[in-house]
Amino acid sequence: MVASGTERARVLKGKSMSWIKKVLKPIIYSLGIRKKPPTLSKEEQWRARGVTIGKNFDGPDSAIDYCFGHLITIGDNVTISGTTILAHDGTTKKSLGYCKVAPVEIGNDVFIGYGSVILPGVTIGNKVIVGAGTICSRDIPDNSVVVRGSDTTYRILCTYDEYIDKQKKRLETLPVSNKIFSERTDDEWKSWKEELEKSGGGFDL
Repeated sequence: MVASGTERARVLKGKSMSWIKKVLKPIIYSLGIRKKPPTLSKEEQWRARGVTIGKNFDGPDSAIDYCFGHLITIGDNVTISGTTILAHDGTTKKSLGYCKVAPVEIGNDVFIGYGSVILPGVTIGNKVIVGAGTICSRDIPDNSVVVRGSDTTYRILCTYDEYIDKQKKRLETLPVSNKIFSERTDDEWKSWKEELEKSGGGFDL
């Protein structure tokens, strides 16, 4: 199909405007006519999403829960290397309409090795080293060095229906939030986190 003259002109105009923007943008920024948008570091992005981070933090190649950062607290002198930290569990989202949520606390003077995963509700104490590839599903006490177990096989915990039935019962007794995370104020996040800490977890949208 041969493009019409109007279509060709529109394409050429688009290419021309794209080229002009490409050339003019750096000139405009260099002259100070328009300020270049600031680029936030990962740590600044996490703080902006509500994560509490102490002094002397280092977190290369790591990922922290995007939606529930307000439930995560990291102490001083902490390094998380290629680590994933989650404050929510989406296994119930499709079935019950809510995610399970619980705060995560990481103490002072902690090193977490590459490829480790910190699951919701976990508290890691002070002066702790977590070896690479460790799945942290329960609390780690102060002054500990933990490594991934040698047994990499899985075991069946229960049936799917049994799991959902159990979570339905928990939904009736644990705190539930019906407010979207992005609409909460800092004070509402603080209050919600305190409630989850008292109950040991809850459910969120």
